[in-house]
Amino acid sequence: MPTNCAAAGCATTYNKHINISFHRFPLDPKRRKEWVRLVRRKNFVPGKHTFLCSKHFEASCFDLTGQTRRLKMDAVPTIFDFCTHIKSMKLKSRNLLKKNNSCTPTGPSNLKSSISSQQVLLEHSYAFRNPMEAKKRIIKLEKEIASLRRKMKTCLQKERRATRRWIKAACLVKNLETNNVLRKGTSEYILPAALNSLALEDFKILEQDQQGKTLS
Repeated sequence: MPTNCAAAGCATTYNKHINISFHRFPLDPKRRKEWVRLVRRKNFVPGKHTFLCSKHFEASCFDLTGQTRRLKMDAVPTIFDFCTHIKSMKLKSRNLLKKNNSCTPTGPSNLKSSISSQQVLLEHSYAFRNPMEAKKRIIKLEKEIASLRRKMKTCLQKERRATRRWIKAACLVKNLETNNVLRKGTSEYILPAALNSLALEDFKILEQDQQGKTLS
């Protein structure tokens, strides 16, 4: 017999005098996985005695043809109040923080400073706890940036070398076509459209320009 609802923030418990039904998680792996996903509880693994109450299902999810209220085979829970649960969790964390601080004998100014810093860490979990941690993170990021710059430089060098090879090959094909060694129109089948549209003189200019860049 169910005792309570497994949904986060739901305080509904079993009571035979209240018209609320409880429903087990489905045995079918796909449907069970979908229910767990919709519940949105971290590291949540439902057992054979884990239930959701009828508050989390729309009216169309129920089969009311029999004497008992049953879920349809394709029913999924879609009604949750996650905002209330998150606010409740934050309130509990702050109350616990205040309780811990009240047990430590400190002066008024130190107490105010301690509570303020703890609240910053609570509400901004991405903040660094000390300067050394921030420094280590900065050094790590600088190394990653330097590594990416080296990779980008290598890629640009490979691109320039490939461009020079294409220009040399295109210039050779155009020369062979001009000297009737190759049939006219051969370049259309060998070269990319961007290179095929250029004249031989343009290729010579490009080749000279690439040679100048290599020397510089």
